Amino acid sequence: MTDTDTFPALLAPPAAAALFDLPRAADRSRIVVAMSGGVDSSVVAALAHASGAEVIGVTLQLYDYGAATGRKGACCAGDDIRDARAVADRLGIAHYVFDHESAFREEVVDRFADDYLAGRTPVPCIRCNMGPKFTDLLRMARELGADCLATGHYVRRAAGPGGPELHRAADPARDQSYFLYGTTEAQLDYLRFPLGGLPKAEVRRLAEAAGLRNAAKPDSQDICFVPDGDYAKVVTKLRPEGARPGAIVHAATGDTLGAHKGVIHYTVGQRRGLEIGGQPEPLYVVGIDAGAAEVRVGPKAMLAVGAAHLVETNRIGPLPQLPLAAKVRSLAKPVPVTIDGPFGEGGAATIRFEAPEFGVAPGQAAVVYAGDRVVGGGWIAATEPALP
Repeated sequence: MTDTDTFPALLAPPAAAALFDLPRAADRSRIVVAMSGGVDSSVVAALAHASGAEVIGVTLQLYDYGAATGRKGACCAGDDIRDARAVADRLGIAHYVFDHESAFREEVVDRFADDYLAGRTPVPCIRCNMGPKFTDLLRMARELGADCLATGHYVRRAAGPGGPELHRAADPARDQSYFLYGTTEAQLDYLRFPLGGLPKAEVRRLAEAAGLRNAAKPDSQDICFVPDGDYAKVVTKLRPEGARPGAIVHAATGDTLGAHKGVIHYTVGQRRGLEIGGQPEPLYVVGIDAGAAEVRVGPKAMLAVGAAHLVETNRIGPLPQLPLAAKVRSLAKPVPVTIDGPFGEGGAATIRFEAPEFGVAPGQAAVVYAGDRVVGGGWIAATEPALP
């Protein structure tokens, strides 16, 4: 981690170039930077420029809700594209905007709605990274003749015995490795994450030192296409049938305890908003039958999961013999697990928790770690209850 008293040294060519691990001399290199308009990717562009390499900024316009809501820090729309262009102008680098709204809607937004409609708990940021942000940007960067594609994600790319490895960020509060488990080995070979060893405060100070207009821009907090946090409103607009009312049923007794206004309003583990007072103990959503429009509830003990069945698994590098841990939500603490089945290359596998885990829901991702190294992960298709 850089000494905060000497951080502007990163804007000197040798130090900046070292952050990008370029395969040839910086003055003969070309770096494409994915620019969302936020401070993180803007600092990456400033560091790339400081390295002495030719820099091209690329922004994917994924949707256009930003201008309508007036909300800053959403990424990839409206004011954010203008901020990215202003940073590029300040640095004197080329900047291109590509319209990917149609692909983003199909690959991310529509799938998000379909998952909620099916009673799953989606993680659209992972879908976006696996699709438009990496697959399409990587192709564009190669077509532009770049030596690498750099992003503002807080993860680290480290040399390993079998090639580049993906590691958690040095600052645990900023780590984004959960959202990047789907990165392939070929992609990782080409990607660079120069902010992975820096705390956010240092990144903002770098932005100030570089004279970037968005140095104090707020971070985005919600899913970019759900600017007010109201997921149900977005899903209802896209899939009106998701608002079909149904029964709230006790999973153990089969008793109907109340009614709901659509399964899209609920996720496994939810307690608030059930409106079924007068029960002898707190009840949680323990399952959703989307076909029957049924929300099943039960005591917290019924949320205990012993194993999760994963599909579409991706592995980065060899599966180590070290103890493994997994997290099933971005803010969860990794917990010890073992793996059964062919983990990686899109196959199905099962992770078994050493102790019962709570709040595990189909549709979420399970990401496996060996220490700080990201081993890979997959989508949770189903769970097994923990043994009593």
